[in-house]
Amino acid sequence: MDTYRTVNDILVNLFREIWKLEENALITEEYRDISVNDMHVIEAVGLEGTKNMSQIAKKLGITVGSLTTAMNGLVKKHYVTRERSEEDRRVVTIRLTEKGERAYRHHALFHEKMASAALASLTEQEIPAVTKTLASLAEFFRSYGSETGEA
Repeated sequence: MDTYRTVNDILVNLFREIWKLEENALITEEYRDISVNDMHVIEAVGLEGTKNMSQIAKKLGITVGSLTTAMNGLVKKHYVTRERSEEDRRVVTIRLTEKGERAYRHHALFHEKMASAALASLTEQEIPAVTKTLASLAEFFRSYGSETGEA
């Protein structure tokens, strides 16, 4: 198999495997009431205080309308709280609840294990090349999405 086909095969299968593994690792008995997409919303809210809906939507690359649908479910399930600003009632801020913080840490641990596994077999000299390759791939996805109007 030539290099192009090998890399293509690895990438296609890797993305599929990560998606499936992430779902199996994240949606445990404790978090069976939410989806992987909900976990990504929780991740975007983060642990650093409050964020407004526009900030979260931008981080996720989705519309505020789409985020509102997901946020309604997370509020009902007590993963986040929604509060109106006292200074400007139009501004809605979001904060993780204690339950949401636990879910955030659970998700972060999965990503930590994944990154550690990726680095485990590399030498110090190989790490910059792998980092450069992954950064180039990430830039391709960002630019491809903006070229097609999907980002």
